[in-house]
Amino acid sequence: MDLELLRTFLQVANTRHFGRTAEALHLTQAGVSARIKLLEQHLNTRLFDRDGRNIRLTPAGNRLVRHADLVLSEWSKACQEVAGGAREQLSIGGSLRLWDVVLQDWLHRIRREYPQLAMTVESATAAELSRRLIAGVLDVAFMLEPPQLELLQIRKIARIELLMVTSHASITLTEALESDYVMVDWGLAHTLQHRRSFPDAPEPNIRLAQAKMALAFLLNAGGSAYLPTQMVAAHIKAGELHVVDAAPSIERDAFAVYPIRSDQEQLILSLLERF
Repeated sequence: MDLELLRTFLQVANTRHFGRTAEALHLTQAGVSARIKLLEQHLNTRLFDRDGRNIRLTPAGNRLVRHADLVLSEWSKACQEVAGGAREQLSIGGSLRLWDVVLQDWLHRIRREYPQLAMTVESATAAELSRRLIAGVLDVAFMLEPPQLELLQIRKIARIELLMVTSHASITLTEALESDYVMVDWGLAHTLQHRRSFPDAPEPNIRLAQAKMALAFLLNAGGSAYLPTQMVAAHIKAGELHVVDAAPSIERDAFAVYPIRSDQEQLILSLLERF
């Protein structure tokens, strides 16, 4: 079977849109439709239900997602081993919230210390990372709020200190929360703790998904937000940002998650020591 059929199928499954899939894969929309039709003919089953512009996976399509992921992952590993001569390989996933905070530097360190290690690295939501771990597509994933599943081993790898910083000098805590406050998505636990700490604060009208986005926003448009100490230290020293007086610091733990009895456990544990 042509692996491009599976790649096209997964793209449609993710976007639920033939037009956006065509743009992402540099195909025509008719070409995407032809690939999906051919795959359905191979499997002798319908993979998508189409109701006007709404596209939904059929039960068979949902079952194929896991297998398609695994087939493409194993093929990539085979290419790295056979064509690239890689003796050790690792598939790594990380939450979008963690890449700029702790994972990027770790990845660079791993590359320097393990130059022969072949790596496949991706980012996704915690739910998607968990699914891919269980399916065997990923060897290890990093997230803030790991699922408590018997199939998965969880290890704390870092503690992240968040400071409320602002672009405005001499601003009070109340003013920071009421004027141009940016709510950064650090997960459900952070949201609950934030509400407990500031029960009278108005609902923020600016919400951003990542710390790097929020930092750029503060530096360019102004405002206040909770950001990691290591990310803002240089900007505080330069006078571009200021710590909001009386605002408590908030700590979040980051975790590594990998399957129990993984064949890669010793390699994973060795790499985790580099945090």
